[in-house]
Amino acid sequence: MPRLPFITFEGSEGCGKSTQVGKLAARLERSGVPFLVTREPGGTAIGETIRELLQFAPHGVGMTAETELLLFEASRSQLVREIIKPSLERGLCVISDRFFDSTTVYQGAARQLDEQIVGQLNVFAVGDCVPDITFVLDIDLATAQSRMQRGARKPDRMEQEPTEFYEQVREAYRQLAKRESNRIVLIDGTQNPDTIDNEIWKTISSRFPALSNKSAI
Repeated sequence: MPRLPFITFEGSEGCGKSTQVGKLAARLERSGVPFLVTREPGGTAIGETIRELLQFAPHGVGMTAETELLLFEASRSQLVREIIKPSLERGLCVISDRFFDSTTVYQGAARQLDEQIVGQLNVFAVGDCVPDITFVLDIDLATAQSRMQRGARKPDRMEQEPTEFYEQVREAYRQLAKRESNRIVLIDGTQNPDTIDNEIWKTISSRFPALSNKSAI
């Protein structure tokens, strides 16, 4: 029996990926499919400590792009070995809110760090643990900013970048989706959340019959 897939969700801040992670998890739960949901940075005790440093710690304000890159990779390395690979080996479907594509886009493209170095560090951190499918929710900057402004919590460090940064992020995700079209599915994130959910499930059902055949969802 083939193993269940490793599914990741990507996109700029405010794109709605966390909402879609929750909707997919709800589908799998209703179907009786064993699954695990995790996130980046975070997902482990070490990763959650790094997440706090990256997003909210006051002394993270002056963090260099190089330090940021290495912290993301450290969190990812722990997550892969402690959570993701063991879960896949136990027969679970793994869903992650962000993975290495975020680093390719945010630190490589938007922070303008050396793409080759970023790629090498991604490989070092994940080894052979590559997502089977990645959904990128694409939204325009105005929509993203409107959604972030509606949020109740204080914006994290990554949500306080200038407009140009997010424009680079969006374009980098689009280019990445073109380069890796076999793995990455670009979705219009401005659609109704239920419409997006149905589109995602239709794609997953066609690619991974082991999931869709568990039961009618």
